[in-house]
Amino acid sequence: MSTKYYGGQAVIEGVMMRGRKSMAVAVRNPQNAIVLHEEPLTAAIYTSRWGQWPFVRGLAMLWDALGLGMRALMWSADVAIQEEGQAEPIEFSGPVAWTTIAASLAFAIGLFFLLPTYASQFLAGYFNDHAVVDAIFEGGIRLLLFVLYLWAIGLMPDIRRVFGYHGAEHKTINAYEAGEELTVATVQRYSVQHTRCGTSFLLYVLVISIFLFAPLTFAGIEPGWLALLLRFVTRLLLIPIVAGIAYEIIRFSAAHDKNPLMRGLIAPGLLLQKLTTREPDDGMVECAIAALHPVLAADKAAAQAQANPASV
Repeated sequence: MSTKYYGGQAVIEGVMMRGRKSMAVAVRNPQNAIVLHEEPLTAAIYTSRWGQWPFVRGLAMLWDALGLGMRALMWSADVAIQEEGQAEPIEFSGPVAWTTIAASLAFAIGLFFLLPTYASQFLAGYFNDHAVVDAIFEGGIRLLLFVLYLWAIGLMPDIRRVFGYHGAEHKTINAYEAGEELTVATVQRYSVQHTRCGTSFLLYVLVISIFLFAPLTFAGIEPGWLALLLRFVTRLLLIPIVAGIAYEIIRFSAAHDKNPLMRGLIAPGLLLQKLTTREPDDGMVECAIAALHPVLAADKAAAQAQANPASV
């Protein structure tokens, strides 16, 4: 059984894989060829000792989604719109890319933060503005919006393909962790669900936030923009803490997934993954395998160099 520190994400027509020392993105271009991009992981969250501390290492999950993952998505978009005969991919960067990212972040903040906070204040007014009731309403609304959002975007053909690549990523990691040879036929036998999936991580974040945000409802302040602003700011500031707790839970539960209690804890996340994964075709699995190979090679080379420093 392999050491479990590999992960990744689906991108446009491809998969990004991350190890301890490097990341790689494999994307299928319009000419049906797999284009590969590799780069070392140099951010302090990966290279420093404090980056591996419990409750701090969960920040790597956030960095993957907001930093590393965004760069992988932008590069995959470059490849996906590459025209036939063009030597280099069109660069989906500059004002167009960053405007798209800013608009996406603004939409996510409005939908998953501002709307639940405002709606919970309104609904809690019918229950004497009790802090616990307010927090439960806010968390419940946020969770419901998250599930509905995943369901809705899953109806779009392009997103369904991304979810197919997500399934390919999970199958490949599952096969590798089982010690299997990474061939398309072998990988296809494995599940599209994985205990360390980012979807499960986000579910833990949403549930934990209900309890952590409860003392910070500011029920004593007159409802209005000041109370809304205070709640919004505190929630943003607490995201790293919530992420750290969620990561430790998902890491512990994944390491003890044979335990019946842990399996019960894992089950909701695996169920939610049915919305964000699809059974991949062979070409998708081929991309996922192509992305994992250089990551494995980089970690193996780093381990050999560490074991035999005189030969470097």
